[in-house]
Amino acid sequence: MSDQRIPIFPLRTILFPGSKLPLRIFEPRYLDMVSACMRSKREFGIALSRKVPQPGMLETYTTGTLATIIDWNQGNDGLLGITVLGTNKFELLSMIKQEDGLNIGEIKIIEREEDFKAPPNFDNMISLLEAILDDLDLYEDREKFFESASWVSFRFAEILPLKIEDKQKCLEFDDPILRLNFLEPLIKLIREKSQ
Repeated sequence: MSDQRIPIFPLRTILFPGSKLPLRIFEPRYLDMVSACMRSKREFGIALSRKVPQPGMLETYTTGTLATIIDWNQGNDGLLGITVLGTNKFELLSMIKQEDGLNIGEIKIIEREEDFKAPPNFDNMISLLEAILDDLDLYEDREKFFESASWVSFRFAEILPLKIEDKQKCLEFDDPILRLNFLEPLIKLIREKSQ
C-alpha cells in the first residue's frame, strides 16, 4: 500500500487490532484532531510513546495501530470521551510536529497477518482465554473469533498484565504463532504468581 499522512496520538498504552480503547480528550490539538477525524470519517494513529534522553522530549515506537472512532460522549467533567477501535497496524516512517503541537506521521500500512486456526498445542491457552473473556464479558459474538490465531494472540496481549514493552513486542510481531509462543511462558509465569 502507498504511504499516507495521518495524525499520530502518542500514548503510554497500546491499541491492538480488534481492541477497543476509551480515551478522554482535553488538549486543544487532540480535540481538533478528533473533530476533523469524525467529520471526514478518517482514522488517526496511536503509537506507544517513550522517553528519550533529552528532558521533556517524547519519542514513539515505529509500529502503531490505526484507530477508528466508534463512539463519543461528553463527560460530567466536560471532557470529551471517545472510544476507538484498532484496525490495521502501521509503520511510522517519519513524524513532524505542527505549530499547534499535533504530530503528523508519514505511515505505511502493514498488511493484515495471514489468519488461521492456532495449532492444537495452543488449545489450553485458547480455553484459558475463553474463560477469562467469559468473566470480563468484553466481546460480543466472540465464539467465532477463537478460530483465529491472530485474534486470540492480540486478545491475550491486550488483557494480560504485561510490561508495556512486552505488549509493544506483541504488536510488532507479524505472525500470530510467534506472538503466542512469546506469550505462552509469560502466561505460565502470571498463573504461577497468582496461585
